[in-house]
This record gives sequence, C-alpha cells and structure tokens, in this order.
Amino acid sequence: MPDLDLTGAEWRSGSQGAGDVQIAFVEGFIAMRNGRRPEGPSVVFTPAEWRAFVVNAREGEFDLT
Repeated sequence: MPDLDLTGAEWRSGSQGAGDVQIAFVEGFIAMRNGRRPEGPSVVFTPAEWRAFVVNAREGEFDLT
C-alpha cells in the first residue's frame, strides 16, 4: 500500500450520502474509510483493485449469508 497523505482528501459518501462508506481519489489511488469513524484506518486500492472490488461487490461476493 502506498503511503498517501489523506489529510486533504475530498471524501465522498456512498449510497447517496446515506451509507457509512466514504471514498476519496488521491494521487491515482482510491482510498476507502468508515464514515462513522473517519479517524480510523483507510484501505487504499489501485484502480485495478478498485474495479475488482466493485465488480465483486455488485455480484454479491461480500454479502452476509
């Protein structure tokens, strides 16, 4: 994971502002964090990793059973 400075990142909420997930686009990477705990850790994806994550999420890969 690259060591990105996320202090000035422009975070966007998922689910039209109703979700807990926030993402930011920083230096060609995509960072994701829990909007309820913005001081907590962030997960950083490359564009290819982000695409795979989104595709798998849409296909239900991470759904709870």
